[in-house]
Amino acid sequence: MVSGGWKLEAKIGMTRKRSRKKQLPETPVKATIESLAHDGRGVAHVDGKAVFIDAALPGEDVEFIYTESRRDYAEGKVVKLLSRADDRADAQCAHYGVCGGCSFQHVESSAQIRIKQDLLKEQFRRIGKVEIPELWQPLEGPHWGYRRKARMGVKYVAKKNRVLVGFRERRHPYLAEIDSCIVMHPIVGAKLTALSEMIGHLSIRDKIPQIEAAIGDEQCVLAIRVLEPPTAADQERMKNFAKDHNITLCLQAKGPDSIVPLEGEPEVIPTYALPDQNIEFKFRPAMFTQVNYEINRQMINRVLNAFNLNKNDTVLDLFCGLGNFTLPMAKFAGRVVGVEGDQPLINHAKENARHNSITNVEFYAADLSKDISDQTWAKQKYNKIMLDPSRAGASEVLHYFKKWNPGQILYVSCNPSTLARDAGILVNELGYKLIKAGVMDMFPQTGHVESIALFEK
Repeated sequence: MVSGGWKLEAKIGMTRKRSRKKQLPETPVKATIESLAHDGRGVAHVDGKAVFIDAALPGEDVEFIYTESRRDYAEGKVVKLLSRADDRADAQCAHYGVCGGCSFQHVESSAQIRIKQDLLKEQFRRIGKVEIPELWQPLEGPHWGYRRKARMGVKYVAKKNRVLVGFRERRHPYLAEIDSCIVMHPIVGAKLTALSEMIGHLSIRDKIPQIEAAIGDEQCVLAIRVLEPPTAADQERMKNFAKDHNITLCLQAKGPDSIVPLEGEPEVIPTYALPDQNIEFKFRPAMFTQVNYEINRQMINRVLNAFNLNKNDTVLDLFCGLGNFTLPMAKFAGRVVGVEGDQPLINHAKENARHNSITNVEFYAADLSKDISDQTWAKQKYNKIMLDPSRAGASEVLHYFKKWNPGQILYVSCNPSTLARDAGILVNELGYKLIKAGVMDMFPQTGHVESIALFEK
């Protein structure tokens, strides 16, 4: 009885959802765009309700159609531009608007930077209750072909008898039907059609859900997730494709640790270099690395310049990953301690330290969202601390700063709202002063904001 009632309610709920979608107005609606949301959508108000409209910019008059309507807000997409903002650019990708990988291609490049900078200031002011006294000059690099790490979806569509490779549609769970990606490095981005055709000829074409792309300075490794083992003929086809396109293909049967070369092929480990510090990093395909090498190099130089390290400095690098900041800082500091929650990354960080003959570093694995007071490294003193957390931020570890009492803190973030929240803790609760902050254009053509902030005691 309960089960039947639940099914009936679920069926009614599904019917209501379908009904709501049918009731969306089909006639285009006129609106004036008032502002921009953090994800690049224009914001207008129609009949007192906020509407978030794809591909619309502040100051523009548009005609749009509703794509979703909820009690507190609605969503829509532009069908006709009635006026054009000065910041508008013509999208360079034929798939823009369908593929969900980008959200800012309709915004001129310098305006993208300004929008992200304004968002950072607004988040600091609203969330952290902190004003940014001085803005760093934005770090800028290539706008196209910059992305060297990505997880691409794969789907065999029987009705079309083809394999899709790429990213999901904007605001939909389905893979977009694209033949290239001009934001990806061209060694992969220009070969999506060839890759999909190769997979389409495999016996396990419907047993491949994703591909992990890892592009180093010289090497390109694609880890193909397989739900069933490929046949000998499949492996031979993959080997020929890899040879023809100067890339390396690997197989991933389960988690990241299961990635192995094709049968009989050597393991290829991609690398990226920091020429200014004479450091080379080795990494494996599923490991986290920065997607934009040019910005990463500029970012590391900014950190080193801001810290102005010398042999008297003892630095703590929290959320250190495979040592992206740890090793270059160790070139100048007396001692650097890196801490990261992922043990395989820590193992690789140690390997990279040995690879670069850097001996004044220590690495520890620890969950920085949990109690770390009994950890040996946590009982020591540090005069400078570096943080580069995930989007969740670093609020749980900040109360330990009372014990460490660093004179300087540098915080790199991929989420301005959690950076702003943590800046509020550092300034309003722990007595630090915000010196500088700024954006770094790690992800051009998208709404993602990479930022950095310097705090001093």
